[in-house]
Amino acid sequence: MITTSIFPGRYVQGDQALDVLAEEAKTLGERAVVIADKFVVDHLQDTLKQALADRLEFHIEAFGGECSDSEIERLGALVREQQADIVIGVGGGKTLDTAKAVAYYQRQRVLIAPTLASTDAPCSALSVIYNDDGSFNRYLVLPHNPDIVLVDTAIVAAAPVRLLVAGMGDAFATWFEAEDCRLKRGANMTGRVGPMTAYALAHLCHETLLEYGTLAKLSCEENIVTPALEHIVEANTLLSGLGFESGGLAAAHAIHNGLTTLEGTHSYWHGEKVAIGIQAMMFLADKSSDTIDLVYDFSESIGLPTTLGDIGLPEASDTDLLRVAETACAEGETIHNEPVEVTPRRVLHAIKAADAEGRRRKKRAD
Repeated sequence: MITTSIFPGRYVQGDQALDVLAEEAKTLGERAVVIADKFVVDHLQDTLKQALADRLEFHIEAFGGECSDSEIERLGALVREQQADIVIGVGGGKTLDTAKAVAYYQRQRVLIAPTLASTDAPCSALSVIYNDDGSFNRYLVLPHNPDIVLVDTAIVAAAPVRLLVAGMGDAFATWFEAEDCRLKRGANMTGRVGPMTAYALAHLCHETLLEYGTLAKLSCEENIVTPALEHIVEANTLLSGLGFESGGLAAAHAIHNGLTTLEGTHSYWHGEKVAIGIQAMMFLADKSSDTIDLVYDFSESIGLPTTLGDIGLPEASDTDLLRVAETACAEGETIHNEPVEVTPRRVLHAIKAADAEGRRRKKRAD
């Protein structure tokens, strides 16, 4: 059996790492289009300009807010107009996925500089494409990972705590999904089975979250960079990215994709919806009561959602949830990497069971 793993070309992380942005970018080219989200434009534009000034030709462009085909086309036209040979994405997950897609279509090098540790998007050879209304459209599988990923942990520490927690929700799915892929011999994002390296990295991600998650959250609450924060940023960004991409995805992310079809979820972060997907996955895949307790205990300890009401669906009907389940079970979805029978009806029941458990635990806590 042929196994395959994929990695970013270069990973740079640390306190004030943005200071070396130009040094890193110049290894790729001479003229850049910088795609920056609203927060970066409003709060970090001067820092970006200072980091790049006199070192690199650049144009900073505000990201439109959705990683959609129309936005990718708009920014691609700008790259051609500017005759840029580097695309730099600075911001959150959708900004970075857009930058990767733009670089791919324009055949240019790409540097990714996340300002959040809210998803594992930065390191991956993947862009999640949404429709303009925020609903999931498709995965765009790219031929290679970003050339450089640069993470300034001082910026991450200054971001809202909720985003770091959402990143832990996304990362927490990594080992559970990779392990089910391993058991099923399911395909990773290359279409082949992952190597033992990928499963080991996914498990390291899991152990890191359990060991340092609450301490990292405290560091972010105080806007300080500590070893615990550094470990969790690496887990959320690098380990989770390598683990999902080379280990594989399964039910948690497929259920996330289904949840995006319901408008009530659109104001919630990717990792928050993935957390609900993990909990439903526990019931779908018939995990042990100890494992289910671990999932809910960790989620509660850092403040992840544990009920449908926590992600804007307090009164979701069976009709709504069946639509979620049918989308999750679409042909080609990663839920088919589960080592159990998967049907929309079983997924619907798993979602409802997970929600009931979350509500039961909240009631007991009260």
